[in-house]
Amino acid sequence: MPLPVTRSLVIPDAELVERFTASGGPGGQHANRSNTKVELTWNIAESEAVSASQRTRLVQRFGDVARVVVDDERSQSRNRSLARSRLAEQLVIALAPVRSRRATKPTRGSARRRLNEKKRRSQDKQLRRKPNRDD
Repeated sequence: MPLPVTRSLVIPDAELVERFTASGGPGGQHANRSNTKVELTWNIAESEAVSASQRTRLVQRFGDVARVVVDDERSQSRNRSLARSRLAEQLVIALAPVRSRRATKPTRGSARRRLNEKKRRSQDKQLRRKPNRDD
């Protein structure tokens, strides 16, 4: 079943590579005998599902291959679906346009609050000093 990521990106199943290994950890004999850990990889550089601009953005973020490893659950099928959804989430985040930050001036109120706090801290520190002989 293909992996839908966005409206413009659907990864065909043939491009996804799944490997299953023993996950270890708690679970007793079941964990020792079952290959429930899932490693899902997708070769971005060779994929035909992405446009040139998408490929550039994804390769900057992940390199040539995107990889997700999941061993949260005791079930292989559950780990498999978690891996697919996590890969899709990461791809959506990577494809989102980065908003540029515009510098703004501090508001009059924030500048006033900052100066008032500086004065208060200065007074607190002056009160902690040992008194001079002149005082």
